[in-house]
Amino acid sequence: MREDALRTIIEPQFLINAYASGYFPMAESKESVILWHSPDPRAIIPLAQIKMPRSVRQSIKKEGFEIRIDTAFRKVIEACSQRDDTWISQEIIDSYVILHSAGYAHSVETYIDGKLVGGLYGVALGGAFFGESMFTTVSDASKAAFYHLANYLIENGFILLDTQFINEFTESLGAVEIPKAQYLNILKVAVKLPVKF
Repeated sequence: MREDALRTIIEPQFLINAYASGYFPMAESKESVILWHSPDPRAIIPLAQIKMPRSVRQSIKKEGFEIRIDTAFRKVIEACSQRDDTWISQEIIDSYVILHSAGYAHSVETYIDGKLVGGLYGVALGGAFFGESMFTTVSDASKAAFYHLANYLIENGFILLDTQFINEFTESLGAVEIPKAQYLNILKVAVKLPVKF
């Protein structure tokens, strides 16, 4: 790889260290520079309080969603970036594809009849999962992926589901804000847990 190409990638270890310290990257736009964030307060979704709404359960049954993990990471992150206003630049995409190859970035995908219709991606470090973005082309497809992820995290001993910032959608999934100091205390414990995604 050429030296100038290397400058367009965030090195995996740098990303891992950033997440372990409470920071995450976002581009200002699809073509702009990357900024590092560590918000106060921080948004998380308490895993113990997650309950799948009846309407989503019915939708999953009606649509016949199939959920897969880590079978189409690049397609998911690229689909998440397909918005007029996005923070997922090409540098972010390329960096997280490499992080996925290293075993730290993961995707949860929703399919109908073999076609990708929704999903999400994020980063797992110890017992912490940092949710990055979701997309959907069919109603409730991203929610189906989210609830599958939540159950998967609980079953595998994760204690932190980080959503970074709160918005109307994440709040509907159960997101709450906590002080940064409290978040960092939870993070410190979570990243040291001997659990794997």
